[in-house]
Amino acid sequence: MAITAAVANSFKTEILQGIHLAADVYKIALYVAAAALSKATTVYSATNEVVGAGYVAGGLTLVGFSVTLDTDTGILDWTTDPVWPAATITARGALIYNVTRANKAVAVLDFGGDIVSTTGNFTVALPAPTAAAGLVRIA
Repeated sequence: MAITAAVANSFKTEILQGIHLAADVYKIALYVAAAALSKATTVYSATNEVVGAGYVAGGLTLVGFSVTLDTDTGILDWTTDPVWPAATITARGALIYNVTRANKAVAVLDFGGDIVSTTGNFTVALPAPTAAAGLVRIA
């Protein structure tokens, strides 16, 4: 299995269909290395999701939905990095998904290796909303 960072292909078509909206609720769930997440992921699944103290299945609600234009690139961002306080977990990647729209996948994050937290804050630092680094970009 593998986790490969990407904007979900299904999200790309659904955005053009007007399915995902700013008012929707988006979440981020954490996964272990055995997860199979990629551009082909279409929906949230609890399979190979992180289990441990301080983590609840389904992850956290993302805060601060924001859309920016950097030169000619549109960027979708959340202004607050998600934090699991006092967590004892190991995660290899994450899935951002839209709870309001039947848990449809938005994007997969690959941490590049296992990240471990032992009774401490586990923070996912979302990238800056720029044309070069933004999490979800439409150029």
